[in-house]
Amino acid sequence: MKKILILVISLVFPYVLFAQTKTQNVFSKSYNYVNDFEKILTPKQIENLNNVLKKGETKSTHKIIIVTTSSLNPYSNISDYTLDLDKYLINDLKVNASILIIMSEKLRQMRIQGVNKLHSKISDKEIEEIAANFVVPELKKGNYYKGLEDGIAQILKKIE
Repeated sequence: MKKILILVISLVFPYVLFAQTKTQNVFSKSYNYVNDFEKILTPKQIENLNNVLKKGETKSTHKIIIVTTSSLNPYSNISDYTLDLDKYLINDLKVNASILIIMSEKLRQMRIQGVNKLHSKISDKEIEEIAANFVVPELKKGNYYKGLEDGIAQILKKIE
């Protein structure tokens, strides 16, 4: 009986260890307003967006974080990546972002996610409309900065 118990523990224990460290290895150890891990923005563009987002947070008390990434690994979709990044920011880094904007030029994907506490100011449908009407058209032209700038301006109008 002890041999079976030892065998079961030795087979299950490694999976438990690795399952709990998924987000610790994937995400950065710190996040600012703009986190251009994909290197698609110039330093001046990052500085401008950081300033707009910082001023927006001061006015609205809601923090917006932008992340560009060339890979979602080990995630299979941008939704799961965004949800786990949000949990990681809150639980591990103690950063409470009201809106996360995740974008990948390489993967041609983007997601804007707002938290439930903002639904009285901006709905999921309004976020989708902002993405579709202001962000995505510019991204399709390769104007990543302009798309982010326009999208952020529209979001800030709604939540301020």
